[in-house]
Amino acid sequence: MPKLLIVEDDEGLRNQLRWCFDGYEILEAEDRSSAMTEIRRHAPGLVTLDLGLPPDAANASEGLELLQEILAEAPGTKVIVVTGNDDRSNALKAVALGAYDFYIKPVESDLLRMIVDRAARLYALEAENRALALHSNSPLSGLITSDPDMLKVCRMVERVAPSDATVLLLGSSGTGKEVLARALHDLSDRANERFVAINCAAIPENLLESELFGYEKGAFTGASRQTIGKIEHANNGTLFLDEIGDLPQSLQAKLLRFLQERKVERLGGRAEIPVNVRIIGATNQNLADLIRDGSFREDLYYRIGEIEIRIPPLKDRKGDASLIAHALLKQFAREQRKPHRGFTRDATDAIEAYDWPGNVREMENVVRRAVIMADGPLLTARDLGLDHLTEEAPSPRLREVRNSAEREAILRAMARSNQNIAQAADLLGVTRPTVYSLLDKLGLRETR
Repeated sequence: MPKLLIVEDDEGLRNQLRWCFDGYEILEAEDRSSAMTEIRRHAPGLVTLDLGLPPDAANASEGLELLQEILAEAPGTKVIVVTGNDDRSNALKAVALGAYDFYIKPVESDLLRMIVDRAARLYALEAENRALALHSNSPLSGLITSDPDMLKVCRMVERVAPSDATVLLLGSSGTGKEVLARALHDLSDRANERFVAINCAAIPENLLESELFGYEKGAFTGASRQTIGKIEHANNGTLFLDEIGDLPQSLQAKLLRFLQERKVERLGGRAEIPVNVRIIGATNQNLADLIRDGSFREDLYYRIGEIEIRIPPLKDRKGDASLIAHALLKQFAREQRKPHRGFTRDATDAIEAYDWPGNVREMENVVRRAVIMADGPLLTARDLGLDHLTEEAPSPRLREVRNSAEREAILRAMARSNQNIAQAADLLGVTRPTVYSLLDKLGLRETR
């Protein structure tokens, strides 16, 4: 049975409410302290909360404080505020702080039962969604997108993963290259073997070779024992070479030889050791430019890039900025135990207007900082540090978007047809009266 906590200082009213909710496991509390004890002990998904609680029963301060504590402790809890007839303003304030709904006394059992039942259904659906997300077996389940181009990337990853082809992931920093590399590994036959990642830009050139290929005892000063390299360590699994565009020229030739022969030779050693490993490379650089500059070998490029996957930046992924921002807000609010419930309109406008040059990694930093620093339940553009963009944000209203698209299409068709209505109608696939109507509607008749 769903658990329902009734927070009410009037014992008679508590008894009355208890009989209203047949089919629920009823918990009771008469003040803030006992309510939080029940929340922590039993984690009820539903709460009816009287705002007038002792020691300040004449005002709503104690109830509002308790509401914020409950949502900080368990953000998914559905709190229904029950308040007096003359206290509507505090009920609205409670909803603004994150309460699910409010009900004004005197209590009508049927109406209150309907509100609680509806909250219970919503809580159950959200709990089911959380459970499905937690137990999802898809390696791509952590990737949040609704953009058609990014969905094509996901489908390409799913098709390529079962093969042993060498894959090159191209995209700006923070677009999710390592997430996709891990998905390629997890969706392959090598999923039960090691996934070994190495950042070619983070290790000094004089150490990178020994990191990749390993060394024998006595190969150089300080080599007191035999050590296998990352390539050998990833045997039968996957080796992810991040920032491969920064690989030194001296190692490019050696990596090329390994890709051709599939054998490694440790520093200071003579034996060639066969290694069965899948290679995935990634870079945020333009390898074609590096090849022209002579800083990246063309033959290595063709070896490492048997299959190229280009990851679009966040600014080109339609709708993804807001989608990812809401997911990050939910994650960080839970981690920081903050009762943040969403974004204000100006915040979402600013999120969509900003270019996000650092992509998802930058957004993570912005949202986490805002969650920590903001006070209210809704994050504003100012909390995100993006308030300078709110005036520039495009309107999401369907009518304005449609009018803008129609205007652009009409102007282009009229220009291509040299202002000939019949030809413009053919280009647009509509009748001439429709073209005349659109010209009048959009105020473009004077442009002819």
